[in-house]
Amino acid sequence: MAISKDLLEILVCPLCKATLELKADESGLKCIQCHRVYPIRDEIPVMLTDEARVEE
Repeated sequence: MAISKDLLEILVCPLCKATLELKADESGLKCIQCHRVYPIRDEIPVMLTDEARVEE
């Protein structure tokens, strides 16, 4: 089961408050502004800046 559209609409990057997009492989949520990727573990997004990695 993927992240629901309703949840994706309300989640924002905790660092810059920009919109997040689900990665194609559904492994994480990527910020469209600062390019941080927040991992998804057991279908739960981990929205901690310490857990995110920057991806271009």
